Amino acid sequence: MAAARTIFRFARLTSCAGKSRSLIFNRIQRRGIASCIDPSLGLTDEQKEFQKVAFDFAANEMAPHMAEWDQKEIFPVECMRKAAQLGFGGIYVDPEMGGSGLTRLDTSVIFEALSTGCVSTTAYISIHNMCNWMIDTFGNTEQRERFCPDLCTMDKFASYCLTEPGSGSDAASLLTSAQLKGDHYVLNGSKAFISGGGDTDVYVVMCRTGGPGAKGISCLVVEKGTPGLSFGKKEQKVGWNCQPTRAVILEDCAVPVTNRLGAEGQGFNIAMKGLNGGRINIASCSLGAAHACVQLARDHMSVRKQFGEPLSSNQFLQFKLAEMATKLVASRLLVREAARALQDNRPDAVALCSMAKLFATDECFTICNQALQMHGGYGYLKDYAVQQFVRDIRVHQILEGTNEVMRMIIARGLLTES
Repeated sequence: MAAARTIFRFARLTSCAGKSRSLIFNRIQRRGIASCIDPSLGLTDEQKEFQKVAFDFAANEMAPHMAEWDQKEIFPVECMRKAAQLGFGGIYVDPEMGGSGLTRLDTSVIFEALSTGCVSTTAYISIHNMCNWMIDTFGNTEQRERFCPDLCTMDKFASYCLTEPGSGSDAASLLTSAQLKGDHYVLNGSKAFISGGGDTDVYVVMCRTGGPGAKGISCLVVEKGTPGLSFGKKEQKVGWNCQPTRAVILEDCAVPVTNRLGAEGQGFNIAMKGLNGGRINIASCSLGAAHACVQLARDHMSVRKQFGEPLSSNQFLQFKLAEMATKLVASRLLVREAARALQDNRPDAVALCSMAKLFATDECFTICNQALQMHGGYGYLKDYAVQQFVRDIRVHQILEGTNEVMRMIIARGLLTES
């Protein structure tokens, strides 16, 4: 795993050079109260090394710019390319294609660490990784060699295109059509809420090549610059502001048949397999935000005084902090178990991925929101990072399948078994 070795070499070099850990990692080591939420617990030595690399990168390359990227809506291309130099552009992509070849658990560990520096940027990197993996897994040799190396280095960026204006949770009802004409498909339709839309280079598009329902859907790779491909206005969002979101519009857009991933009719299955991993990834991003917010709340409680005492002496707030820490650790354990299940292709993997996404995104939002509340009026100011974590992870309960859909998937699995 050449790229993985790059991560490990970087970790050792930074350690030998005497560079400090990230702010959050430093606090873990300095303050005994944080040992119970230490995200390195249970990891192998190698996993701890690339976790440290991700924490350092988050603290040094992302956190100092997080607020500016949010306020100015900057898509931090150069920062992400630096991340790709550490192997974070194709974390679970085959090393032969330039990827790191790491496991789903390794990936979760990395995304959790990176999210402590900027949730929005990390969330986009996770979507990019998902698209890269889909091409690597379902593409033929020519497709993999053509797309994956540039995606792993992030010389090119990718977007996932499933949702449409009329089909969100009911993804199998999508209407974007792809009619076969000679050696090309001619696409017509539009995709909504596409992360990176207009700024990225490769669009993994689910479209209808057959009849109604899931079996009529295929997956095509559409490259930026293809005639007939255009984009809507940049959406103004509550959070995730450092990644652009636009509609992707396809009008008589001719795409070569050689850009189809898998067989005709396999697209919905490809999309869902991508989302299983995507759900773990986005849950991991929520973990990073919650981890940061627990520590922000703890530090604020130590310095803020009311009624002549620090907030940390207030038993009600102590109990709240304890609940936040417990929810964080429980979420992390579930996400990591789901990652193991997906890596091992276990029969419970789909349900566990849904459980992890449902539980972690709900609980981590609650953690971040409670941290804001504990900051009082200061938490509502943009000078304080806690409000951005709240805004950025709220959408995690909606995307990659809403949490209502996660409940449906879990219940369906239970009832089918019965």
